[in-house]
Amino acid sequence: MTSTKRTHPSQHQTSASHWITLLSALLLSACASKPVPPDWQTNAFAALKDFSAAYLKGNTRLADFEFARAKSEIASTGRADLLARAELTRCAVRLASLELDQCAGYQTLAAEASPDEQAYAAFLTGQWRDLDVARLPVPYRAIVLTAAAKQPSDPQPSALAAIEDPLSRLIAAGALLQSSRLTGADIARATDTASSQGWRRPLLAWLGVQLKRAGDAQDPQSASRIQRRIDLVLQGAPKNP
Repeated sequence: MTSTKRTHPSQHQTSASHWITLLSALLLSACASKPVPPDWQTNAFAALKDFSAAYLKGNTRLADFEFARAKSEIASTGRADLLARAELTRCAVRLASLELDQCAGYQTLAAEASPDEQAYAAFLTGQWRDLDVARLPVPYRAIVLTAAAKQPSDPQPSALAAIEDPLSRLIAAGALLQSSRLTGADIARATDTASSQGWRRPLLAWLGVQLKRAGDAQDPQSASRIQRRIDLVLQGAPKNP
């Protein structure tokens, strides 16, 4: 993060980058009149990025440490709205790995959140009924609108392929699962996305979804192949995550 870059919070409505990038913009804009961001902003953003990287790699201990560090930096401002944004960041990253906790950390701070953040939280938790789509980042708007236009029996994939950012794509896939709108093609795309990035935690989660579907379909050949992939990923898992 550099002191010469100033991004307005509303930029998330035209950007395909994920919520961590949005949070950095919001943190920067909190003191935009100052020539150099205060240390808490720099430290909080760095800690959130490190949290995301550690979590996706499967290192829970490091991820917890970095998120606690980010919260400590943000708490020094006394601003619950910024803490709410940080909790949404954690919720989104966890959702990419199919950790479905309904954004519990955010819920205690929801009253301090803006309408945009409340819409994002509703998107993450699959509460899409009466969702103000215009308040979502552009790629997620297409996900919701496409899902609303599809028939329940329609096997066609969602708008997932149009999302360029890998983490954003996995977050959207998790949101589709939350809202019971995920197709087999979406599951395959999410699995491939996690695999291509080398993100162990979401890859294991999405392989687990594929394994269950193979079992439900009574397809032992596919189940065996998927299980071999899971075993391979687990071989390189961090010690004491």
